[in-house]
Amino acid sequence: MAKPNPIYDESKIQTLSSLEHIRKRIGMYIGRLGNGTQYDDGIYILLKEVVDNSIDEFIMGCGKRIDITIAGHDVTVRDYGRGIPLGKVVDCVSRINTGAKYNDDVFQFSAGLNGVGTKAVNALSSHFRVRSHRGGEYAEAVFERGVLKSQSSGKCPKEPDGTLIEFTPDADIFPGTDFLPEHVSKRLRLCACLQPGLKIVCNGEEYLSENGLVDVLLDEIGDEGLYPPLRYSSPTLELAFTNTNRYSETFFSFVNGQYTSDGGTHLSAFREGLLKGVNEYAKAKYDGDEVRESIAGAISIRIQEPQFEGQTKNKLGNTEIRSDLVAKIRDIVEDLLHRNPEAADILVKKIEETRAVRKELQTVKKLARERSKAVSLRIPQLKDCKVHLDPKRHRGEESMIFITEGLSAAGSITQTRNVNTQGVFTLRGKPLNVAEKTRAAMYENEELYNLMRALNIEDSTSGLRFGKVIMATDADVDGLHIRNLLLTFFLRFFAPLVYSGRLWILETPLFRVRNKKETRYCYTEAERDAAQKSLRGSETTRFKGLGEISPGEFKAFIGPKMRLTPVRVEKFQEPTISPILRFYMGGNTPDRRQFIMDHLRVEVEE
Repeated sequence: MAKPNPIYDESKIQTLSSLEHIRKRIGMYIGRLGNGTQYDDGIYILLKEVVDNSIDEFIMGCGKRIDITIAGHDVTVRDYGRGIPLGKVVDCVSRINTGAKYNDDVFQFSAGLNGVGTKAVNALSSHFRVRSHRGGEYAEAVFERGVLKSQSSGKCPKEPDGTLIEFTPDADIFPGTDFLPEHVSKRLRLCACLQPGLKIVCNGEEYLSENGLVDVLLDEIGDEGLYPPLRYSSPTLELAFTNTNRYSETFFSFVNGQYTSDGGTHLSAFREGLLKGVNEYAKAKYDGDEVRESIAGAISIRIQEPQFEGQTKNKLGNTEIRSDLVAKIRDIVEDLLHRNPEAADILVKKIEETRAVRKELQTVKKLARERSKAVSLRIPQLKDCKVHLDPKRHRGEESMIFITEGLSAAGSITQTRNVNTQGVFTLRGKPLNVAEKTRAAMYENEELYNLMRALNIEDSTSGLRFGKVIMATDADVDGLHIRNLLLTFFLRFFAPLVYSGRLWILETPLFRVRNKKETRYCYTEAERDAAQKSLRGSETTRFKGLGEISPGEFKAFIGPKMRLTPVRVEKFQEPTISPILRFYMGGNTPDRRQFIMDHLRVEVEE
């Protein structure tokens, strides 16, 4: 029986202040909260919003230096721009829809949140102080969680113009979060690269770039570039590109200094303009995949009225700029290739090589498909889920597939899975190490080809049939080796699947501690020790493999409380993947052996 509706009258209508709304709907303003371990967690967005305002001053030609101090949870940012007008200091940091970002004469290419960013930082900080210096005078205001606590003003003839922001993220919203130096460094390095000539100093470390997007590319691809990146730069458009030996394209896009992780109009224009420019230069008709497969490129534009999709500006939607931008980029690319004949020669040879490999690969694919049809019309190692029987839900976001090792583990999962949304693919032994293999080798390997068929990624990761791809291997040496082989397979040839957050690791308990009254499953030795202390007269079982966990027990581990660890590789966050795969999974066994010897820790029992 339905519960009676609660009383809905005038007393239920609420009017929130701007800052109260920010605290209640945090995700609308800064995206995710997180715990400080990830690059895009909330505390880094707070830092970014304050720094963006200082960058806006630099863009307008005022102030070439930003000083940042981070001590524990306390952050101070000082720029040397024009300073907030003294009579509007309080309004600019506490009243939504108040600021100069709407005035194109004052801020032509704003990077900030159009007058929202600093207010969000104020509302989400337990302590927030703003101090503006202009013409030897200052105005200061102090807030707590967005509430004004004090104001002051006066003379300061020796202080240069500019703005100082001091804030401490509210521990009630960001509990136990610390600023990790590597994430801060990545952000500030990127800011410097997007604003050549701007010096950012954080806790004594300087960030300064003279080469702009070239430095962005070199930070990402390391020594993988086949020639020095070609670059074009103007006040409103900058682009750079080179070729690598990767099997996928790598592009970065920015608008007014904002990283647009989901691309948008400017990125699609860059990709199309690059293709047209190459074809104009080579007097050829290459298709887009042939030209872009190994390209690493970056584009940054500045426009006065950007239209972003979503508050956090992940995608640009200004369609009206596309045709002109494509034409301009086409001409730029063609001119760059004519001016750099050695690089152009390498680019064209790389495209021809890619075209030849693709033709060869089509033959290999055809043979692989004929071979699989001769064996079975179905994929023998796949237990599919029913959601895929509905053609309208070819890839339901709720669907997932477990990649397991061996029949015993697959048996336990198959017996206890949700047949509607959970599929199972059974590996037969250890998969092929593809760290130094070609694409053709994958199609010639029956095990990997069947896995590609099961996932429907033979031609493109866009056809992926499952919302989640979950590696379910044993928590022993062999299981970890298989996991690493699968990671190598996905990262080397299907990186977009990983970058889009589709790849996961299933965490299963290592121990079962139980007595006559209670059973606890423990995922770490610390959990086991705690359980052993609290459960008197208990017995402990060590699960050596997934096959040792009975189907009755396994049901809890792949149900609603399933523990999954995401495989994250975020741009500007992690080191370049290719060198890591080559070192740890390549044929350089002596180098790895020496690395182990150099880092071996020997514990001596007294």
